[in-house]
Amino acid sequence: MTLDLSAGPPLAVNILDAQSLLSAFGVLGIAVVLFAETGLLIGFFLPGDSLLFTAGLLCTTGASDGLKLSLPWVMVASAAGALLGAQCGYLLGRRAGAALLARGRSTRLRAGADRAGELLERYGHARAVVLARFVPVVRTVLNPMAGALGVPSRTFTVWQTAGGLLWTQGLVVAGFALGSSIPNVDRYLLPLIALIVVLSLLPLAAELLRAQAARRKEARR
Repeated sequence: MTLDLSAGPPLAVNILDAQSLLSAFGVLGIAVVLFAETGLLIGFFLPGDSLLFTAGLLCTTGASDGLKLSLPWVMVASAAGALLGAQCGYLLGRRAGAALLARGRSTRLRAGADRAGELLERYGHARAVVLARFVPVVRTVLNPMAGALGVPSRTFTVWQTAGGLLWTQGLVVAGFALGSSIPNVDRYLLPLIALIVVLSLLPLAAELLRAQAARRKEARR
């Protein structure tokens, strides 16, 4: 098993572009980006979903630009970054999460915080922590919010681990499986990434529809 970090970083790296990040930093970049996105509020804009999917794709043979990643290392790095990041975010929230969110100036970050609070209130701690993994921005702010709102440490740790593994390993394996079955699939990377982002929102949409149906049923009684 080899760890390919590529020959060296380019002069300019687009931190919003998954392939640029992977070309510059390899699997180390996966761990750092996921840690920042899930553990630090400043990382809410980072491309977690597309990074995981693209990393899985680049573990297959024939990837563009000669970049080839190791699937086992990608899976380890993605899990480590996501799980450690979420736990760090939770601990920060226990200390100063509410104050940090209150001082945030980004409207996108505030909207994510509102959504995270709604998830925790509507679905309970366990389901909210798992669902948040699949929603951009929400997965950044829910962890410190869980700490600030006093979600039990054991509950948070168990379910953030389950959700983190499902999210990271699922997207990496999806990218790897697709890249292995379709020749030159990296040519269609942009539409595939857009599809992955849409699919990542489906669990939340399903929960919302289920909740609406339950409310209608309750109103008819």
